[in-house]
Amino acid sequence: MRITEIPIQILEIESEGYHMMVQGFINGKQASFLVDTGASRTVFDMEAIKIYLPEPSFEENEKLSTGLGTNSMPSHVTIINSIKFGELEINAYLAIVIDLQHVHQSYSMLGLPEINGVLGGDILNSYKSVINYKKRKLKFYF
Repeated sequence: MRITEIPIQILEIESEGYHMMVQGFINGKQASFLVDTGASRTVFDMEAIKIYLPEPSFEENEKLSTGLGTNSMPSHVTIINSIKFGELEINAYLAIVIDLQHVHQSYSMLGLPEINGVLGGDILNSYKSVINYKKRKLKFYF
């Protein structure tokens, strides 16, 4: 078993709470991910993902996505050749793509950095991830 560890950036949300952000790579290009342990799936922003895909191709997802401050929203799926966090590389990932404009607007109003996706429970659970708040690190076991 291998382990890789990446830094977590803690973002203060109007002194009422915190969000966690990590850096990764989508098809070799650096990307920012909001870490959401309550999200069932990792999702990507419909507009932002286009810069990472050589020939963007989306299929409508029959299921509605819920969460991220919405009741339900249409989603699409696409294949991402490579997602990388530290030494962990996930190939041919079937990605859920949604409109994260409401997240971008909130982050912009708060002066926070833009995100390209939300790292959710599917990847966190699959790689038995551990968040170390004291060290501000996220570990993946693979």
